[in-house]
Amino acid sequence: MELIVRAVDVGSGNTKFVTAAVGTDIRCASFPSVAYPSSDDSPSWPASERKKTVCIPIGPLFYEVGPDVSLAADTFRAKQLHDEYTETPEYMALLRGALSMMKVSHIDLLVVGLPVALFAVKKAALEKAMTGRHDIGGGKAVTVGKAMAVAQPQGALAQFASEHQKMAIIGNEQSLIIDPGSRTFDWLVARGMRLVQKQSYSFNRGMSDVLRLLAAEITKDIGSPYRDYDAIDLALRTGKQPMIFQKPYDMKRLLPLAETVAEQAVSTMKEWIEAPHSLQNIILVGGGAFLFRKAVKAAFPKHRIHEVKEPMFANVRGFQLAGQNYANSKMTATGKEPVQGESGELE
Repeated sequence: MELIVRAVDVGSGNTKFVTAAVGTDIRCASFPSVAYPSSDDSPSWPASERKKTVCIPIGPLFYEVGPDVSLAADTFRAKQLHDEYTETPEYMALLRGALSMMKVSHIDLLVVGLPVALFAVKKAALEKAMTGRHDIGGGKAVTVGKAMAVAQPQGALAQFASEHQKMAIIGNEQSLIIDPGSRTFDWLVARGMRLVQKQSYSFNRGMSDVLRLLAAEITKDIGSPYRDYDAIDLALRTGKQPMIFQKPYDMKRLLPLAETVAEQAVSTMKEWIEAPHSLQNIILVGGGAFLFRKAVKAAFPKHRIHEVKEPMFANVRGFQLAGQNYANSKMTATGKEPVQGESGELE
């Protein structure tokens, strides 16, 4: 019987997960990484207006999560942006919310990700927390036989290799994967699929910093507190002007400010990379790829910068591919507990 492999990428901005997979055809979905706490499992709206959320029991509380959570949640209370994030009830609620939306009761191998800087210190604890029985509310549970944590941009490398038919040759190449997310800016240098730890890192400089910076500028400009981060995000991605006091607000003059955040992040990253000339692949992924593209091209003018389709799902698709390869080669063939090397490569 074929093993069931699934992947979840609990990001600071969005939780991405795999709903179905047949070979390299991987279907994904996402919802905002907001978990709204409540003392019972009744949703925060009348039954006649049921929205797309689930109530997940964690300890004494229930957490409402899902695509429509923004209609229920006070996002100031519900967002968690710090390094201990993976140990919070909110993280577990988002993870279990994703499991509940997969519509399976058992997963043989669950693949999850960690920021590069936290990978070595948090990997074992996260894998342990992910394994076993997960209560998803309503008398239902999902059991996970084995869990595997990988450095987030490693997923994107696997997805890039698959998308560009490079699986056979990527093992001999040196790659740089750049992943600007909501909270962290991650990068990873890899020889083949092996993480080069001393040249890879992440720090807290992501899209949320850009949105906060621009919101502060708008607040100064209009003389009234402005915190509609979603409207700013949409304006940056699509050029659609946010409506403020019933008028379209021109964001063009704020773009250079947004780009300085990207430039600072990319400049810091460059200091870590020992031999840029030997990089064969530079791959830009993540939800913030569109804003960091210009800074990355300026930092590596002699390289072609690769991007993948749907960059927000690049990591989770790659987690799924890595998990499938791992399950096929190690779990079915030997029946033994597989091991993962310290480099993060699947051995």
